[in-house]
Amino acid sequence: MQEYGCQSMSLPLKRVLMRAPNASLLQADPKQWHYGPSFDANRAFAQFQTFHSLVAASGSEIIFMEDHNDGLADAMFTHDPSLVSDHGAILLNMGKPLRKAEPALHEQAYIQAGIPILGRIEAPGKIEGGDCIWLDAHTLVVGRGFRSNQTGIEQLQAMLTCHGVTVLGFDLPVWNGAEACLHLMSVISPLAPDLALIYAPLVPTALYQLLQTKGITLIEAPSEEFAASSGLSLNVLPTSPKECIMITGFPATKAAMEAAGCRVQTFDGDALCIACEGGPTCLTRPILRS
Repeated sequence: MQEYGCQSMSLPLKRVLMRAPNASLLQADPKQWHYGPSFDANRAFAQFQTFHSLVAASGSEIIFMEDHNDGLADAMFTHDPSLVSDHGAILLNMGKPLRKAEPALHEQAYIQAGIPILGRIEAPGKIEGGDCIWLDAHTLVVGRGFRSNQTGIEQLQAMLTCHGVTVLGFDLPVWNGAEACLHLMSVISPLAPDLALIYAPLVPTALYQLLQTKGITLIEAPSEEFAASSGLSLNVLPTSPKECIMITGFPATKAAMEAAGCRVQTFDGDALCIACEGGPTCLTRPILRS
């Protein structure tokens, strides 16, 4: 049985790495971690459990990393410290200094799960998983900004080109500044191989044109909800093509997705996602999609 391989953003989610918030989040200093005014650790715990139940109900096997009070509050956002290809896991190098220790947690989890390590991003290279989007099995696009840099992109190219993967970098805007979290996945959320939710004003022009060239239908995220959520209205997790999970509270965005044929489930995420700057995709590191 195949145990890993994830060169897709929307094929059926078969295996995923997650970490439930626990003591590290309870003891986190919201100012230090750049958490917003709606942050409430106890409510975040409850909201995560609801989200976890939705992922489990999709049929995906969930591999949990335990929080042993290591102080890594953001480690619940398992999407960012690693990337999984069809040839093994790639350990990334975090652009947010407080998250530098997280790739080592992923390495340990992969070793325990029997998943080979294909490579790792070394300083001064930086890559975060939220900046990486598989447009198809042979094309990986990476956002170049405050969290991921050209050196990191070149290291990814060296690892993946020999496996038939083209890695392309695209510049991200400054938007709300270096302290805020703007990933490429903050402005593009694939929902199916030929469908994506986007916030067009922040999508790099060349990437927008590439999406069109590849025949991907683009749903425009309502600007009012995008602004109100600091982009989290667009953070949508497909558990299979057009089967999606998003945060409650953004009815216009949900309606736009449903009009394109998506079935959308929601959960409350103000204390967990909006406050901590990470949505449903960020809370998962897909290991196997097929």
